[in-house]
Amino acid sequence: MSIDKTTALAKQIHNARGPLNRISMNAELIKLIIENDMPKDKALVALDKIISACQECSDSLQNISEQKYE
Repeated sequence: MSIDKTTALAKQIHNARGPLNRISMNAELIKLIIENDMPKDKALVALDKIISACQECSDSLQNISEQKYE
């Protein structure tokens, strides 16, 4: 694999990590909301962010799978 292709792959993998980090942070937020009996609307907002980040991560992974790195 060439350096350019390796760099492109590394960039796409990095881009997929962003949504995964948002998923993790929002899941932790929901846990805190539930543990502290906070309003459920805050949990719903965090869940919407998780769903959005999952789709973004899926799109990133689809882009990776469509690339040719040989």
